[in-house]
Amino acid sequence: DSGQLTDVNFVVAATNQPAVNAAVAADARAKGIVVNVADAPELGTCTIPAVHRTETGDLVVAISAGGVPSAAMRIRDEVARIVDERHGRAVAALVELRRSLLDRGERGRWREASEQLVGPDFLADVGSGRFAERLGEWR
Repeated sequence: DSGQLTDVNFVVAATNQPAVNAAVAADARAKGIVVNVADAPELGTCTIPAVHRTETGDLVVAISAGGVPSAAMRIRDEVARIVDERHGRAVAALVELRRSLLDRGERGRWREASEQLVGPDFLADVGSGRFAERLGEWR
């Protein structure tokens, strides 16, 4: 019943009946409501990625795999093995440094720090622990 889509901003059509999901998607699209269709992503207006979020919450990696959620989940799990809490802590530290420098009106210093800290060696520096040392130079 399309009357159930009143005062709704987002719809997920995920029943075990493809015809129902298609009808819900059509109603949502007709009303300009963002809709995800679990069994037929091409009928929706968005997909929901598989997400890996580090404990700090500052680093979020989302994987979409062309409407194949099981593939997205497998890839997300592999990325999570590589992109771990070290990276989350590094990003959290960058967020803190950015806020601190911008709050002090040091926009140019932030740009310089960002270029130095998040250069081509960023991942290697995080992995080796050198990032923390390099970060200390900017505090």
